[in-house]
Amino acid sequence: MADFSIDGRMKVKTLKKQFKDAFGATLRVYKGPGFADEDATLASIRAKDAKGGEVKVVGNMKVGNFEDKMKEVFGIKVQVATKDDSALADNGITLSAAGK
Repeated sequence: MADFSIDGRMKVKTLKKQFKDAFGATLRVYKGPGFADEDATLASIRAKDAKGGEVKVVGNMKVGNFEDKMKEVFGIKVQVATKDDSALADNGITLSAAGK
């Protein structure tokens, strides 16, 4: 289980792949009501009022806390889904548990 950091230069597809590799869960990344472009950088889709910076992602972080942190730092809505992307993960479980 690899922890990793997310910054604005990262592309959406890279973030989703690293997330899947690290935790086994699927990460949905949104821009407005739809999904974000896979080739867009996080900086290019983030909200104008987002503070920017870096998010360190660790396996024992709760799903809800991770989603809130992404919204706070990048102004980007993300949702953690199950391994097969058939349902959203419970906000109260850890990222590691979401991919099981």
